[in-house]
Amino acid sequence: MVSSTIEVREAPATPPARRAEGAHIGFRPDIEGLRAIAVTLVVLSHAGLSTFAGGYVGVDVFFVISGFLITTLLLKELNKTGKISLPGFYSRRAIRLLPVSTVVVVATIVAAWLFVPATRFKSITLDGLFSTFYGINWRLAYEGTDYLNATAAPSPLQHLWSLAVEEQFYLVWPLLLLAVWAGARKNRRAAIALSALVVVSLIVSVQQTANAAPWAYFGSHTRAWELGIGALVALAAARLSRTPKALAAVLTWGGLVAVVIAAVTYDESTAFPGSAALLPVLGTAAVIAGGTSAEGWGAGRVIGTAPFRFIGKLSYGWYLWHWPVLMIWPLAFMRDAGVKSNLVFAVGALGLAFITYHLVENPVRMRPWLRSRARRGLALGLILSAGVAALSLIAGQFTPPIPTGPATFDTAAEVAKAGDPQARLTQLITGSIRGSRLPDNLTPKLTEAQGQNPVIYKDLCHLGYGDSKQDRPCVYGDPNGAKTMYLIGDSHAAQWFAAVDGVARAQGWKLVALTKAACQLPAVLNFNVVLNKPYTECVAWRDQIVDRVVAAKPDLVVMASNDLDNGGIYDADGKLIERPGLADDPAWVQAWQKTWTKLGGIKNKVLLQDTPYPVDVVPECAATNPRQIFKCDRSQVRAIQEPQRRAMVAEQAAKNGIRVIDPTPWFCANKKCPILVGNTLVYKDDNHMSLAYSEALAPVLGQALFPAGR
Repeated sequence: MVSSTIEVREAPATPPARRAEGAHIGFRPDIEGLRAIAVTLVVLSHAGLSTFAGGYVGVDVFFVISGFLITTLLLKELNKTGKISLPGFYSRRAIRLLPVSTVVVVATIVAAWLFVPATRFKSITLDGLFSTFYGINWRLAYEGTDYLNATAAPSPLQHLWSLAVEEQFYLVWPLLLLAVWAGARKNRRAAIALSALVVVSLIVSVQQTANAAPWAYFGSHTRAWELGIGALVALAAARLSRTPKALAAVLTWGGLVAVVIAAVTYDESTAFPGSAALLPVLGTAAVIAGGTSAEGWGAGRVIGTAPFRFIGKLSYGWYLWHWPVLMIWPLAFMRDAGVKSNLVFAVGALGLAFITYHLVENPVRMRPWLRSRARRGLALGLILSAGVAALSLIAGQFTPPIPTGPATFDTAAEVAKAGDPQARLTQLITGSIRGSRLPDNLTPKLTEAQGQNPVIYKDLCHLGYGDSKQDRPCVYGDPNGAKTMYLIGDSHAAQWFAAVDGVARAQGWKLVALTKAACQLPAVLNFNVVLNKPYTECVAWRDQIVDRVVAAKPDLVVMASNDLDNGGIYDADGKLIERPGLADDPAWVQAWQKTWTKLGGIKNKVLLQDTPYPVDVVPECAATNPRQIFKCDRSQVRAIQEPQRRAMVAEQAAKNGIRVIDPTPWFCANKKCPILVGNTLVYKDDNHMSLAYSEALAPVLGQALFPAGR
């Protein structure tokens, strides 16, 4: 934290009119009302009200407002004193933001310990730690591109990413403003520097929204232009105040309409932020700009009224409280969240905002003793931040206990020593159906299951979304083996790695494992819902890998992919196939045929069909029902995804002379698929095997790949 005041000398002959540019213009009731609209849109969107599915644009409204207000205050200080006290600036930010956010983060961590499944608690404490130092947006961006986190429940502290973006911007903006605020035409040079920042940030936002959506959504580099637009309006405030009243009124109403249009027409499928953010951002800027001049019939006539100002006054607290309340109440009351219930609890969050405003937010920020000395505000900020960081670190070491029952059979050991591994496994599965308690010797532990991945992840032999080229050898099994097998496919091939590696080592074969997140082997172009674009990286990788296999001429190729098509597949004309029923199944089979045709020179090919899917994220379900594990079991008929497509692909594979292995009997018995077999957790999430169960299946997979006489 900077502890000195940086001063910029005024030019000796600055005209009075020039000195007045960007002066503070006092309280703006229309901006307070604009805050109300922003937070209400966000809350309605998060509550699940479909009409306002695009209400997330309220965050963009907040960014523009913050850019305008903070810049206005900085300009006031510069014009009055010729300098900016950085300690004073950051002290005011700390006093304004940290007391309430500290209360919310601490309350959320406590509520998470009480009500959230224990498997998620450590991650939430890490979110608390990252939010304390305004870095949670980068953590969320990274996790958003991690395929294995794709189905993870949202963190109750996730919404703090927007505060992180603002504070990261304010680390740079005062320094940039100081750098150009010297000599004549300082306002113009500040506007030029800021405009350059806005243009670059907007270009990066558009590019990354198309190629790396999570980084674009959460990144400060892709959101800086939104705050910058607000700052530009502040720089132009003096000129904007001379706008004809009628034109200013049109600007305010037009801007307000633009924000509302974005909120009701955008949804989760909108490529955002990118160019789509221009509508709510420029709309907000228009409301603020027009409000510097408009009187009478401007939008401020409505949004500046008492009801809007009341919500606007509570907007910061309501924003902080609403998300953890919406995330935790269904867990606390053990009920599914519905829109009506969410709206009730959102109103309850507004009540919490009212209480913290009057007991914490307003009393602290208005206390003269804190405001009179910058070091006092900085000390308060340091104490609160250190306290939350310490709480997060300590709490993360004390995961809520999960009750267990008596120890049971070790699945891996039982299957490995059995004369007939498949028969013994079936016995264990049958005995595990309708299981009531987690065994004391559970492997892996519920809190560790999702973090355990095959070694190919660490070795970068399993590629992420953004990678399209694999240039590593990725050799496993017996590296000196005379014969070679390949394991290729998506993460549903990667989940088999431990079993296939065990088979390769037992047979003395070399194994090459080449897999990529959400990239199935049938030669299709998918729409990737995480990247929010056509998955061209998959096409490039798949072509390379198939060519590599053909050139290597291995003795055996094991192919595995999930049977789902993610966000849909494109037809030969590049159009996304609409799926009113099973319309894209033939296209899927044809795509598999293309891949098999390319691999035609490989004589020994095996299609390992997709595994059954559990009903939910298994570690969370087990942690929620540790004494009634059977609640997490699923019927076999519902566990098999895309059954018709699966059958069509298997039939076509057989026509191509490809052996088809159905692993369903390794997961289900008596038409039930338990999440626990013996002492082993079957799944790590809602669709991937646990590493421990994959290892345990090596003997039965070996029987299938190398049956007697082959």
